[in-house]
Amino acid sequence: MKLRRFDTSKIKVRSSDGKSRIPGGPGGIGIGTLVLAAIAYFVFGADPMQTITAIEGSQQTASGQAQQDNLSEEQVCNQGPYAVEACNALQSLNETWQPEFARVGMRFEQPVLDLFRGGQVSTQGCGSATSAAGPFYCPADMGIYIDTGFYDQLAQMTGEAGDFARLYVIAHEYGHHIQNLTGLAEQVRSAQQQNPASANELQVRMELQADCYAGVWAGKNRSLIEPGDLQEGMRAASAIGDDTLQRSAGQRINPEGFTHGSSAQRMAALNAGLESADDAVCDRYFA
Repeated sequence: MKLRRFDTSKIKVRSSDGKSRIPGGPGGIGIGTLVLAAIAYFVFGADPMQTITAIEGSQQTASGQAQQDNLSEEQVCNQGPYAVEACNALQSLNETWQPEFARVGMRFEQPVLDLFRGGQVSTQGCGSATSAAGPFYCPADMGIYIDTGFYDQLAQMTGEAGDFARLYVIAHEYGHHIQNLTGLAEQVRSAQQQNPASANELQVRMELQADCYAGVWAGKNRSLIEPGDLQEGMRAASAIGDDTLQRSAGQRINPEGFTHGSSAQRMAALNAGLESADDAVCDRYFA
């Protein structure tokens, strides 16, 4: 996907310690107490051995961490090809979604992209996580957390090394940011608490809608899509469907245990957003 080069004045990024590196002002972020130990499985069904390897490789020296903490916004986005790509995508996502909120008179706020690699990150309200957690969104601090090393794991999991598979990941997490801004995320959390029996079903709907929003972003930027991108996205969506992950782990397919939807559902959600380029289509998951 031919994304424009990022401009750090148009995005919010920070370094791996969770301290704010936001253009326009300093800031800190508190350390939570809840450990997000299960995200690796529930988000992308990470292989246990790969998770163990990631945990073992997550230790950093104090001097190395201090060096990382002092990175500027520009340095954070230029740590490597994956970081550059993520910052490019973040700017494109901001530029795509902000006008949509303005169009309907809703307040928009940019998320913060936290890029780290092989270490531990602290969030405000969502606790601490290691690189084994995989990409996730924290509504409390509006943070999209990505260990760029996960992209190597994603390529192994999906057999897909193309850039669109990686862009799908960040666009999906951005979809959760949209749900947070619209208030849907809070409504779903409340419904899950009131009716725990429906918690999994509601979570699957949330994830499929986030997939749909990822497709909407791509659809609204179709002129930037390159040959093979759409196929990459579909193969990635298929590879991380709950049924495929359960089958790969040698488990019996159990729809009641789904947290993100089947491969077919995830591909359909991504495709619905992409073909329509209309976020209203994504309302179907809570109609």
